[in-house]
Amino acid sequence: MAKHADPFNPTPASASGPVVPAPSIAILPAPTAELAAAVTGGGGVVEPLSDTTVGVVLADAVGAAELEKVLDEHPGIRWIQLYLAGVDQYEHLMRANRAREWTSGKGAFGQPVGEFALTLTLAIMRGIPVFPSSRGRSAGGRRGERPCTAEMWSWSAPGVSAPKSCGCCRHSPTTSLWSGRTTGRCPERTVTDDGLDEALAGADVVILAAAMTGGTEHLIDARRLALLRPEAFLVNISRGPMVDTEALVTALAGGKLAGAALDVTDPQPLPEGHPLWAEPRALITPHTAETPDMVAPLLAARVQENVRRFSAGQPLDGKVDVDEGY
Repeated sequence: MAKHADPFNPTPASASGPVVPAPSIAILPAPTAELAAAVTGGGGVVEPLSDTTVGVVLADAVGAAELEKVLDEHPGIRWIQLYLAGVDQYEHLMRANRAREWTSGKGAFGQPVGEFALTLTLAIMRGIPVFPSSRGRSAGGRRGERPCTAEMWSWSAPGVSAPKSCGCCRHSPTTSLWSGRTTGRCPERTVTDDGLDEALAGADVVILAAAMTGGTEHLIDARRLALLRPEAFLVNISRGPMVDTEALVTALAGGKLAGAALDVTDPQPLPEGHPLWAEPRALITPHTAETPDMVAPLLAARVQENVRRFSAGQPLDGKVDVDEGY
């Protein structure tokens, strides 16, 4: 009996069998030249949403309600490629669509985000917030009291590594917390969630690069801020709600923390007149750890590889664990 191709697994039934059509992939909200080339380069074909659509690639922000409607109207969709590493906005939708495969950009943006984490770390340790040009007032205060040989701790999802981006480390972390030095040595130890409090007490720099989930909201709260030494620095390149903003304001104002560099805040953006704007120990950037120009080729490479894997029936890269939320 002849074997028939599975439309959701476009691998030919046999070498001598009929050629299976390339998977139909829709790019939302609209195709871009770079992503269209990535889809075709991976062996797929870019087409508008239809009954034959088996995959969806998000090129930009698409609301959860809008995406839910797309999935409801097109039951043949088996794979959704999200455009960012963070997927918290689609959490309920993913849990309602467990039969479908969800992939994100996690790991794909490690280099630009890691570089920016180091940039913020150096800036806050060198006292950039108090330089005249950074706040439009006279110079004063600390200006880098020690060289950057500090031990760095990063609460991060696997594949996010600040030291790796500058060549200091050849390995990405495999668990939640790692430590290393910026002087070219690989991380000295890796600990799990249970070791966080102890690690914070000895850290010089804490870099937050975790996924935003229910378990990481206010990960750094008043209690954990109190564990840090007054000479320690906090860098957040993940999500604003990971830090209790009110507790951070209190810690900075009371000199309980040497400084905080924040690419993300809670709320975001900070309202005019918020205490953090006037805090000399705070350095705030507008969620610019990666730029569209940096992300576009990285996302395209992820899409091309995943289309190739999807076409071959292989495991997809950056697959989201729906239960864990990242």
